[in-house]
Amino acid sequence: MMISAIRTVILYLVIIITVRLMGKRQISELQTSELVVTLLMSDIASIPMQNTDQSLLSGIIPIMILLVCEIFISVAMLKMPKLRSLICGKPVTVIKDGIIDQNAMKELRISTEELMEELRQKDIFSIDDVNNSIVETNGKMSVQKKQEKEYVTAEQMKIQVSDVGIDTIVISDGIIADNSLKYCGLSRSWLYNILKKEKTEVKEVFIMTANKNKEYTIIKRAGRS
Repeated sequence: MMISAIRTVILYLVIIITVRLMGKRQISELQTSELVVTLLMSDIASIPMQNTDQSLLSGIIPIMILLVCEIFISVAMLKMPKLRSLICGKPVTVIKDGIIDQNAMKELRISTEELMEELRQKDIFSIDDVNNSIVETNGKMSVQKKQEKEYVTAEQMKIQVSDVGIDTIVISDGIIADNSLKYCGLSRSWLYNILKKEKTEVKEVFIMTANKNKEYTIIKRAGRS
């Protein structure tokens, strides 16, 4: 039992390292080749996990080979656009200038219900609001609204706004995130002063966010007043 546990942990770490080496895109947006590699890795890793009579290298070596193949294919696709189109396909326009391309939808096997679902997920509830819509090679849909349906921006209104960056989590479940503080240009001393002002302690905080303008939000743990 102990040997199986150790082998599982080793293979788990190997797969994590492999995924990291394949790049962040692997985690969030799988292309065709990446999906194949991911499925193969999971199958290969499961064999030595379950069969302790089989050498651990029989799982690690194929995973490393798959990693090399994926990196090679990724580099080759950067150099050869035709190879990328062959493996990943091309983006397909399903709505152009406000007109739905029914042939493109049939080609992609997208129903009208699926199209509307994708639009609703982008806060678009009327197809009349869409100017262009493209299905990307990873299967996600990019949408451009019609100009008259876009939200008015500060630039269009000629209003000067300050850049506050983004709100980052500086305390998560009672643990201080020093990297987030550094990103906001803040320090622990500033954090402790704010907590003292709010009459609370780090361990009592469930989530605390802050930005570069020193604006913050504190949500205490459940049951804390």
